Amino acid sequence: MRPLSHPKIEHITVEGILYALADPVRARIFMELASAESAKNCSTFLGACGGGVSLPKSTLSQHFKVLREAGLVYSERKGVEMHNRTRCAELREKYGALVGGIVAGYAAQWDNLF
Repeated sequence: MRPLSHPKIEHITVEGILYALADPVRARIFMELASAESAKNCSTFLGACGGGVSLPKSTLSQHFKVLREAGLVYSERKGVEMHNRTRCAELREKYGALVGGIVAGYAAQWDNLF
């Protein structure tokens, strides 16, 4: 099995963060991970992403890959499961309130829609 690639904090870019969070499904995944008390596996999100839209496991895996490559999440294999957690503390140290502001913007938008 290939090792997972995680960018070093100095290689995380604003462009990468904006690209990853531009997709509402990835933004919801990130928000759920950020509010979780511990790492969550990918299957936690089956059938619950994007406002109740059911997504195939392969699509979820791709979303997690984009989040990981952007430096927003850290993923770790545990047996056959992939456990994911955010890198909020590192990102806050480097970019201040950038990520929190994006997440808050999505939350306000979704509150107005539903």
